[in-house]
Amino acid sequence: MASIESVTLEAAEPAAAEKFYADAFNLGTRLRVRAAEAPTSGFRGFTLSLTVPQPATVHSLFESAVKAGATPVKPVKKSFWGYGGVVQAPDGTLWKLATSAKKDTGPDTGQIDQVVLLLGAEDVSAGKKFYVGRGLTVGKSFAGKYVEFEMASSPVKLALYGRRALAKDAGVAPEGSGSHRLVIGGDSGTFTDPDGFVWEAPAA
Repeated sequence: MASIESVTLEAAEPAAAEKFYADAFNLGTRLRVRAAEAPTSGFRGFTLSLTVPQPATVHSLFESAVKAGATPVKPVKKSFWGYGGVVQAPDGTLWKLATSAKKDTGPDTGQIDQVVLLLGAEDVSAGKKFYVGRGLTVGKSFAGKYVEFEMASSPVKLALYGRRALAKDAGVAPEGSGSHRLVIGGDSGTFTDPDGFVWEAPAA
């Protein structure tokens, strides 16, 4: 079964980015940062989501991120599916903080249930075919618009969403060009997917 051990964000100021993530989310080895000044503009084509047990944790993570230097993009609010909000880290990465729970069941513990990498695909069906060919198994698929892969034991989960739909969900314009400034550390080998996302062997 394919697994993503970590995602690496490339930042012009890696030390500052590392401090931000330690203060805001503390994801341990699931998130890495390395130096890069590759040109990029606008939407970088992906988001990272943290799914948590209850609304109190969504609010807590949102507040911690903003306090550490993130920019609010979509404030935390209730919807028919639960609670969620979006922030943009100082390095430019968009983070969605969400829960399917409608109410708190206890005090906030800071628990993060899942880290999910959502890649914006120009053609979701083509991306799905590509990743199945690399050994991933489809868990959920919706009419060529969204694909979620079955990665039960993976530290980071993977899903594909139409690029424009993903940008809309994050609350930003879909236009963007240049480097994704993202490297995926997985056990499926070294390759680049149809949308330009790079996979490498996990760093030691």
